[in-house]
Amino acid sequence: MKVKQLTHTDQSGNPQMVDVTDKPITKRTARARAIVEVGPSILKLIKQQELVTKKGPVFQTAILAGTMGAKKTADLIPLAHPIGLEDCTIRITTTRNTIIIDSTVSVSGKTGVEMEALTAVSVAALTVYDMCKALSHNIIIKDIKLLEKTGGKKNFTRSS
Repeated sequence: MKVKQLTHTDQSGNPQMVDVTDKPITKRTARARAIVEVGPSILKLIKQQELVTKKGPVFQTAILAGTMGAKKTADLIPLAHPIGLEDCTIRITTTRNTIIIDSTVSVSGKTGVEMEALTAVSVAALTVYDMCKALSHNIIIKDIKLLEKTGGKKNFTRSS
């Protein structure tokens, strides 16, 4: 049985950054999502702007933190390429008990921005947790996932 070589390892299995020298510059985008279950009472306080910490309003602070996370992805994920992001948009919506955090990240470059989009929603979700944990530790961050990516060798769209 032949083992498929991963992109971030050399022939001996040692870690290495992917060489993008010969890749063409293309428009690349990625969308990711995270779900944060906070429960109806915490969500009500957030939506009514009654839960404002020293860090600021929860959603606005989470958006800033997520954007900062996307920009710092190469510092957090080993072997990720530093990328000059051209756009990072984070949108927060709610349902009865949950906060839905979506990010869209784009760049014209030689490598994709999936990790930046995933980092953005992860850091935003962690920020919501951090700001709300004084009210409850029964907060669940779940379903962090890539929804779509375009550009590069192949596009991807999650079917569900």
